[in-house]
Amino acid sequence: MIGKLNQVKRAEQIKARINTEFDRIARALTSSAAKQTGQDRTDTEAVIVILEDKRIEVMEKDQASYFINNWKELSDEVREKIVQDQRYRDINTQRARRRR
Repeated sequence: MIGKLNQVKRAEQIKARINTEFDRIARALTSSAAKQTGQDRTDTEAVIVILEDKRIEVMEKDQASYFINNWKELSDEVREKIVQDQRYRDINTQRARRRR
């Protein structure tokens, strides 16, 4: 990781918390998918793929400042990463159409 020693140390701690949050959400989605059938299950599994893509995208960052500036207060950041993804928006559009 790139940054001053104290920045790198702090960023590594933040990164570990981020990874734990990704794990927590993945477990929740996997549990939800296990209770679903048909297209709902397929959609949830697609969201899990998006989640894992976002995990890779975030974890491959090598600037300590990225984690310190963007992730120091971990609240809804992981969910926001998913919601902002076009694939997720497409899934929600299709869900809405099916429910009409």
